[in-house]
Amino acid sequence: MYKEDRKPTPRRFSRWFARKYKRNDLYNLNETSGKSVKLDHKYHDEDDCVDDLHYRLSEEDPCTSTNTLRVFVGTWNVAGRSPVGSLAVDLDEWLNLKEAADIYVLGFQEIVPLITKTVIGSEDTTEATNWNLLISQTLNDRHGNPWLTPMLNPATSENYQYEFLERVFVTNAEPGHVTGQPHNQDRDQYPSSAYKLIASKKMVGVFVSVWMKSALLNKYCISSVKVSSVACGIMGYLGNKGSVSVSMTIEGTNLCFIAAHLASGEKKGDEGKRNYQVSEIFRRTAFSRLPQDHVDRNHPLTILGHDRIFWFGDLNYRLYLKDDLARQLIEEKNWTALQEFDQLKKELEEGGVFEGWKEGNIEFAPTYKYSTSNCNRYSGGLPGRAGEKQRTPAWCDRILWYGKGVKQLSYFRSESKFSDHRPVSALFSTHIEVLKFSRKLP
Repeated sequence: MYKEDRKPTPRRFSRWFARKYKRNDLYNLNETSGKSVKLDHKYHDEDDCVDDLHYRLSEEDPCTSTNTLRVFVGTWNVAGRSPVGSLAVDLDEWLNLKEAADIYVLGFQEIVPLITKTVIGSEDTTEATNWNLLISQTLNDRHGNPWLTPMLNPATSENYQYEFLERVFVTNAEPGHVTGQPHNQDRDQYPSSAYKLIASKKMVGVFVSVWMKSALLNKYCISSVKVSSVACGIMGYLGNKGSVSVSMTIEGTNLCFIAAHLASGEKKGDEGKRNYQVSEIFRRTAFSRLPQDHVDRNHPLTILGHDRIFWFGDLNYRLYLKDDLARQLIEEKNWTALQEFDQLKKELEEGGVFEGWKEGNIEFAPTYKYSTSNCNRYSGGLPGRAGEKQRTPAWCDRILWYGKGVKQLSYFRSESKFSDHRPVSALFSTHIEVLKFSRKLP
């Protein structure tokens, strides 16, 4: 399924060429090597396109190379609280900016309270915008380039394809149509920032935000950036639980990022609800093919069609262990023993869910549930405290991956006391397949 050693083919070369000159055309740059190059959109058959390309570029042959990108993936349940300026210090620690990544993929849960108004009411993107502003401040101020570009039309539509060089958000777009394009003078007014927002999507309280180094946008061909959401909460179709996903292609490699919030509960059998929601997210996540996708017809439509996949969020898997014994092992910092009772670890081993997926070794304390009155202490315990929920601590916040060419470099939690969850992050090194030209020697 994951074709790590694929050889270049004329068909793949044609998609690369089409994407390359489609991107240039955004800026009306239609010249290469002193000759005018125009992508003729009448090509609906890739074989015809290949023949034409062979005619135009008879002296050039495609070949591939492998480059490596550092991808930061983070997840944080913020318990319905709005971002505030003082959180910048917390984000700085969470994002581990001393080891800057090429791509930052951040998933949040409960960015709004999960109450009736927010679950069944119309989607409000205010909190998503506020989080993006704070993220941008944290990423770009560190590099001396405050991110000033205005956010246009926060993404709320499934019919969404992000043109990363032209706009910050795209929303309410009909198939084949995009909105929210800034004028040329806007690009000139705000010329530089270290990181650019590539995609952003909110569904009730689940939110994903993807950022990339500005330099990489010029270095690589990035295409088919799409989002998808799956609501599988109350009655199986409300958005208090579910996922938001981002699909994108970097050169010849497809990546997928899934931010999820699964069913809560620590009763026996609750893990089955979570397993079912995972299967529903796999089944119902779809990255629709739009009319303009004739440029990249082979872009995957489902999660498992991608080369590299990252799944993260408040997955809510608990411990098969009594509360007092769990707290004793936590006191001893015996993470190895505690993991033997971890539900998600059991499901991974037994193939109940995420068969073939990987997770790094957990060498940090459970991330949930901390007391709101004393954020250094887990909620409940013995003797019980009035007004506190009795919850056995657990590693609810997790990051998994699937596919070849991925190596996890770190897996840790941060110590922000902003919510009853601790934020978790992982840094990955991932290969991408780059197509390039090599001119034949006479």
